[in-house]
Amino acid sequence: MTSPGPLGEFLRAKRAELLPEYTPLAGYGARRRVRGLRREEVAQLAGVSIGYYTRLEQGHSRHASDEVLLAVARALQLTVTETEHLLDLSRARSSTGGRGVPPAEVAAPAALAMLDFITDRPALLLGRRNDVLAWNRLGHALVAPHLPLSAPSIASERPSMARLLFLDPRSRALYPDWTKEAGELVAYHRMISGKHPDDTALAALVGELVMKDPAFAALWSEGRVGECISGTKQFRHPVAGEFSATFDLWAQASYPEHRIEIYDPQDPDRVLSALRSVPDSGLPTHGQGIERVGRSLKD
Repeated sequence: MTSPGPLGEFLRAKRAELLPEYTPLAGYGARRRVRGLRREEVAQLAGVSIGYYTRLEQGHSRHASDEVLLAVARALQLTVTETEHLLDLSRARSSTGGRGVPPAEVAAPAALAMLDFITDRPALLLGRRNDVLAWNRLGHALVAPHLPLSAPSIASERPSMARLLFLDPRSRALYPDWTKEAGELVAYHRMISGKHPDDTALAALVGELVMKDPAFAALWSEGRVGECISGTKQFRHPVAGEFSATFDLWAQASYPEHRIEIYDPQDPDRVLSALRSVPDSGLPTHGQGIERVGRSLKD
């Protein structure tokens, strides 16, 4: 069976997600074999023929107009971000560009200079694929205390927030609400993959995580799209203990997909004091060493 491609997969996922009772079709057709909308119902709501919508969902229509896609987006009650993603996927299908090996991302000097100014809050500079391009000492101590501070300095060995979250048990343990954290990261990666369909490194990352982690595969199949630029995260840190922190993402003007993530922990005196005790070489991997670090905070 031929794959419908990203556009068809996204439409199918959103169609299955939308219940008829939340549309003008409420009460239409009491006996249903599917949980979400039928194809003919989406076509009716969008004002297109059933055959046209079916071809679109099956990946056979390569040149859908923006007007049709926006009508489908309204029918499926997509958010602004989801609608933008739908348009990105359609444009990617129409593109004649080929995939190539993308150049390694390089942190802009202005972004690094700004990061140097942030000394009293955890901060990190993230690239397009959520690789850590740079971090300050507190940022390192917060999100990857088991890694060395120098980890982002070698492009081929940069920490990947996606790989850490899904494949590293120590990173998973940092987030008491891991399911929420994982869902938001996958939604971002699906959004950015629509904008850069020719990014082979991004495609390889998604493929790797789909193969290695069933949770990632399940979340990816949901088709959720989103970009979380601020909010609150919960942490269960091996040194600082449990706490919450608000965060904001700041896009760089010259590199809009490079974002500085800044955290503001609750109870900052206690938390920041604990984070400052994390050695640049990273925490020891055995429990006894972590206990010694924790005891030193109380002495």
